Amino acid sequence: MGKLQIFTTGGTIDKVYFDALSEFQIGAPVIDSILRCMNVGFEYTIDELMRLDSLDMTDDHRRQIQQAVAAARSQKVLITHGTDGMVRTASWLREVPNKTIVLTGALQPAAFTNTDAVFNIGSAIGAIQMLTEGVYIAMNGQIFSADNVLKNRTERRFESVV
Repeated sequence: MGKLQIFTTGGTIDKVYFDALSEFQIGAPVIDSILRCMNVGFEYTIDELMRLDSLDMTDDHRRQIQQAVAAARSQKVLITHGTDGMVRTASWLREVPNKTIVLTGALQPAAFTNTDAVFNIGSAIGAIQMLTEGVYIAMNGQIFSADNVLKNRTERRFESVV
């Protein structure tokens, strides 16, 4: 696969809960510890771009992500991202040529026992090794083309538009 570039942007996947009196906050990226636990057999680099809930993400943030991906030396780029803004960010990344880009995240924080974080990261890692150039979203055990996906908030999953 070559060296995988990973960018983190925050979102639910990195949320932590301190005590009963506090709200969730976005903590340090969890993907490195997850990949170490998985004992992956490939090289990767992780760069934290921001710690945001994707509902707070602006076009300036998306431009920053787009520029970082375009400048990445690796052809394979994985981005951990909040699920509410994931589809919108993916549409910004369609402008980046010659890359295979996969966005993933979680509907439950990685710190929770019933998290989907590890499953989604594993799906994204497997997919990025086989996908051709383009932008994709790996969620709920499926790989979606960035131009054919939406988040169904009622069902708490991502689905094809068609």
